[in-house]
Amino acid sequence: MSNSNWSPATKLTPSVLKTEVLSGLTVALALVPEAVAFAFVAGVHPLVGLYAAFIVGLITALIGGRPGMISGATGALAVVMVALVAEHGVEYLFATVVMMGILQILAGIFKLGRFIRLVPHAVMLGFVNGLAIVIFLAQLSQFQVPGTAEASGHGMSGGEWLSGMPLIIMLALVALTMAIVWLLPKVTNVVPAPLAGIVIVALIVIGFGIDVPRVGDMASIEGSLPPFHIPAVPLTLETLQIITPYAVILAAIGLIESLLTLNLVGQMTNRVGGASQECVAQGVANTVTGFFGGMGGCAMIGQSMINVKSGARTRISGIVAALFLLSFILFASPLIEQIPLAALVGVMFMVVIGTFAWNSFRIMRVSTKFATFVTILVTVVTVYYDLATAVVVGVIVSALQYAWVNASRISARQTINDDGAKVYEINGPLFFGSAEGFSQLFDPAGDPDQVIVDFAESRVADQSALNAIEGVAAKYHEAGKELHLRHLSPDCTKLLTQTGLIIDESDDDPDYQLAAHYEVKTGLFGGGH
Repeated sequence: MSNSNWSPATKLTPSVLKTEVLSGLTVALALVPEAVAFAFVAGVHPLVGLYAAFIVGLITALIGGRPGMISGATGALAVVMVALVAEHGVEYLFATVVMMGILQILAGIFKLGRFIRLVPHAVMLGFVNGLAIVIFLAQLSQFQVPGTAEASGHGMSGGEWLSGMPLIIMLALVALTMAIVWLLPKVTNVVPAPLAGIVIVALIVIGFGIDVPRVGDMASIEGSLPPFHIPAVPLTLETLQIITPYAVILAAIGLIESLLTLNLVGQMTNRVGGASQECVAQGVANTVTGFFGGMGGCAMIGQSMINVKSGARTRISGIVAALFLLSFILFASPLIEQIPLAALVGVMFMVVIGTFAWNSFRIMRVSTKFATFVTILVTVVTVYYDLATAVVVGVIVSALQYAWVNASRISARQTINDDGAKVYEINGPLFFGSAEGFSQLFDPAGDPDQVIVDFAESRVADQSALNAIEGVAAKYHEAGKELHLRHLSPDCTKLLTQTGLIIDESDDDPDYQLAAHYEVKTGLFGGGH
């Protein structure tokens, strides 16, 4: 365990160790119904979800990018897996999870995780609010009369909504759990409030024999150690064609959700970095999971919030959570299956309240209309579609708006110097969005014989910008006038000089990299200079 991941505030002491262990126990209890539910969503046996929660949770806790994060089987991945399992079977799912992990490892090796910085704050707000709503909606299924598991163990039939006294009792227990979670920290921090809420409500239900839905009503969680298992799929090109599209989508969704959760946990714990390490950790975890009969997973924002808000700040809590979960499967399933779902729902409702960015309403009142639109858009798409799509849509829309705004910022201040040459001092970025506006700034017919274009207050960004400069130069050449370019970066100068343009180089030229693969047209104007 690397000490570099610990701050002085998380120095290992008996008090910190107690907090980490109790936080891990709380998380493990909250993981059980989630893993079982997501296994049903994906159409696989509950143990496939529980094994994934254990293996992914343990490996990411050991080598992940951010201490305090919790990973496991998630709904965002399960909704993609269900089509694959239904059409090709669970063995193809295991093979897909292995490939998914390999892709995530490659993403970490090539440091693709750094691109998470491109996610704007408005998108982050939408992500947080959308996930809070998704977590809330996921708990509503617990207010249904439990169905019976299908004979194959691959699903659970839905039930009717609770009503009458059963509904009142369920709501009362949920409210009691929420009250305990809210009030206990005002009295003592000896025990994590979510754990206290679960234990107290469970004791009340078991002690008084109250008939309410319990974990065991979802499915039995009893099992053995996850066995090593090579996916039983033919090693053919056809198999590769089947699993690759799913693996790419799952890898992308898993990394996006994990990296956004990493940023959120980082803001709460005042830690930065670790994106590439988290990609590798998620990849290793999923690769191993695929060989041990698990459905794969990624970071879980709800359980991560429970962990961090319970006081956990080191890797110990995540490791303990995974080990507790395994012990539930091996030894304590009869006991864990007696825990009332109302207690776990109450804890998750408090997670929803704590996760939702309530200050976003204030932010939206004072921010731009566009930022408000992006926040709402990402929230809606997260709820009605999925997280990865929502984030991609938010980033694309934000990027297009940024390009549109900057496209209108290109301008030029026109002066005549002592030699009688006209000087265009360009202001604003020159890129694909502003290339047309740049071309319209000039008057080749009316300008004097000598024209200077100064880019000191501009930046030539891409191939479209170079083409625009060439186009303007061609117009002046046709008019029999001489165009000089100043204050271009060395790579721009190298490329444009070979086209026959006149570049006035000086010591104060800017130095930046041009984002373009440019095809040089030597002697554009009938001969080089």
